[in-house]
Amino acid sequence: MIEEVRHFRIGHQLSIPRPGGTLRVRHRCQGHTLVEVIAVVLILAVLACVAIPRLNLGATDGAKADAAVHQIATGLRRARASAILHAARNPTGFALVLNGPRPGGPLRGRGTSGRYRIIDLHDSSVIADGEVPEGVGCHGGQRFEFGPLGNLRAGSDTELRITSGARTYTVAVVPATGAVKWTRHDD
Repeated sequence: MIEEVRHFRIGHQLSIPRPGGTLRVRHRCQGHTLVEVIAVVLILAVLACVAIPRLNLGATDGAKADAAVHQIATGLRRARASAILHAARNPTGFALVLNGPRPGGPLRGRGTSGRYRIIDLHDSSVIADGEVPEGVGCHGGQRFEFGPLGNLRAGSDTELRITSGARTYTVAVVPATGAVKWTRHDD
């Protein structure tokens, strides 16, 4: 009996002699055939072909607009904070300047991406550099200059509109204080 059990292989019958008759135990291999695996893969492929066109890719455009508005608002706040912090050595202030692919036109992230820079107005050195995400449009203000008290300097732009997909934001700078606010417009 021990000898029979030692040579037992899965998928075969095992006969164990016992008093009153032989006990037969049948074992079957567990697993899936190649045809079953291919059928499952085909079903998943068909489901993916149906589901992918229904994905809301507009949500990614909205996320890009969210990111752009936070980046630009942070850049404006940084330019204002730098103007206040360095007021003693730099009485002219700092500016955030948007540079688009088309001068005077709307700044767009498509094709050639738009950039913005924080510039020290005293010596025209670039303090920080940022990029507008692709697919995001910026319309309106191009140059925001902050004086040593943190207020906007005369002649500076006060408003910027950021759009991507169905989302539109307005970034506004209060001229007297330099406070930066942004609002979302749901159309």
